[in-house]
Amino acid sequence: MTSPVDLPELPELPGDGLPGLFEGTVPPGVYRCDSVGPDVLMQAEAADWIGAVIDLSDVTTKVEFMDRCATGLELPDWFGRNWDALADSLTDLSWWGETNGYMLMTAGWPGFEQADPASAATAVNVFTAAVGYWTVRSAPLTVLLG
Repeated sequence: MTSPVDLPELPELPGDGLPGLFEGTVPPGVYRCDSVGPDVLMQAEAADWIGAVIDLSDVTTKVEFMDRCATGLELPDWFGRNWDALADSLTDLSWWGETNGYMLMTAGWPGFEQADPASAATAVNVFTAAVGYWTVRSAPLTVLLG
């Protein structure tokens, strides 16, 4: 079955993987990966990065996606649960504090992408814009879609 939405082509996390991200040999970006787990958060913490996981298990709609973003990212109360508010939140991570970098990970991305391709494509665009915003700042942002 083909999707009525053209989903962005996203690269897989390169061979250097997480160590490369933390060392700067892999550029910040939005990457597909097999899965994320607690070890990824531990590695991020060891590199003085701040990480968060958005659990998308059984998420099939934009509303559910936004609710999971609010929970997983511990977004401020002002988060409006829409695309503009998500973009604003991802370019103001001040509530997360000072860090060497930011790592946003999803669990269950393939299921969400299949259930709501239009929302998934918009989410990728928001993530990509946020990565670009942080690329020229002292603390990069990387998003892993697993």
